[in-house]
Amino acid sequence: MSHEPSAVVAEDAAAGYKTRLGVWMFICYTLFYAGFVALNLASPRAMESKVLAGLNLATVYGFALIVVALILALIYDGLCRAREEAARVDAAEGDTN
Repeated sequence: MSHEPSAVVAEDAAAGYKTRLGVWMFICYTLFYAGFVALNLASPRAMESKVLAGLNLATVYGFALIVVALILALIYDGLCRAREEAARVDAAEGDTN
């Protein structure tokens, strides 16, 4: 039985792009989360107010944090796949020239 990788592992030409994108998305999400924490600290009673379909602000904001994280993950995946594909095409064109 072979214990080698199932895929060919090569240098990731899009690593720098992925890092920058990930850091920017992390900063954006951290600011969104910091808003949640700051609102809880500054005005805990505001979190009790009903804002959507009888749900309080804390619940709606909490679900928004989850949904935004999922959306950011999908955007990150899509952008990174596109950049990897572009890097792969550029590398293939460079090999033929």
